[in-house]
Amino acid sequence: MENIPFKLGIHPINWVGEDVLEHGDHYSYQQVMSEISSLDFKGTEVSRKFPNDAEALKEALSQYNLQLTTRWKSVLFSDPQNHKEELDAYRKHVEFLKPFGCKVVSTAEIGGSILNQDPRRGQDETEVIRLDNDGWKYMVEGLNKAGEICRENGMYLVYHHHAGTVVEQPEEIDRLMEMTDPNLVHLLFDTGHGYYGGNDPLTLLKKYYDRIKYIHLKDVRQEVLDKARENQYSIRECISKGMFTVPGDGCLDFKPIFKELLEQEYSGWALIEGEQDPLVCNPYEYAKKSKKFIENILLDLQTNKSVI
Repeated sequence: MENIPFKLGIHPINWVGEDVLEHGDHYSYQQVMSEISSLDFKGTEVSRKFPNDAEALKEALSQYNLQLTTRWKSVLFSDPQNHKEELDAYRKHVEFLKPFGCKVVSTAEIGGSILNQDPRRGQDETEVIRLDNDGWKYMVEGLNKAGEICRENGMYLVYHHHAGTVVEQPEEIDRLMEMTDPNLVHLLFDTGHGYYGGNDPLTLLKKYYDRIKYIHLKDVRQEVLDKARENQYSIRECISKGMFTVPGDGCLDFKPIFKELLEQEYSGWALIEGEQDPLVCNPYEYAKKSKKFIENILLDLQTNKSVI
């Protein structure tokens, strides 16, 4: 990966689903880590199949020469009654990640979401309950406080705009960026979730590049997204029907995105995500193809510098 100026990793969600638990449940963490390592990826996030014990996880990562980049953290800051409990849990999450050398904490508000994570809602809801003004106020207060915890520990809170949550649409991302302290709350730029939420990924990247500290590279199958809109799929149904895939296998145009990253000299982590059924789409083969796809784009951009 000599021609890739930023750090390219891959998410274990390509092998083991986090929202659709039957996806990849047969995998062991050893097989997942082994395949990631054999493809020459150095960075990965935490999977539900990985060891929960910090020392065991460190040993496993070391065995396969992998760097942990972050771990998802759901928060329920939009309800002020939860703030103390949520912030205590957030601090423990940060303290868990810090010894691994993680620099970012992937964070998302799950109040009102259809991700099966809002404890006040049922499974497979199809409509996000949008925040009112008070909900926004309390969410932002919590995020700023969580961002301070990150800063105290030499890390960044990167907010993950995510399909099926209260921060997914362009105006919601704008509002989040306007209301939060730019020194405390940063952005996880996700191409696939951005597109699902009605954003143009390139526009989103350019608009908030100065706040972006971490990237997920995910593609979308337009035909499945269209059916999801028409039939009001839940997020689990979107994923189980193959709405998301790896870069190079969907409808997104990644060349201008990588062109922008080269121009801006982005040097942080960017992780490939597919989030699809591994029995239908072999994760090793899709990861291999996507890595080659990315390398070819970057090589073309770097060779033909006149287009950059």
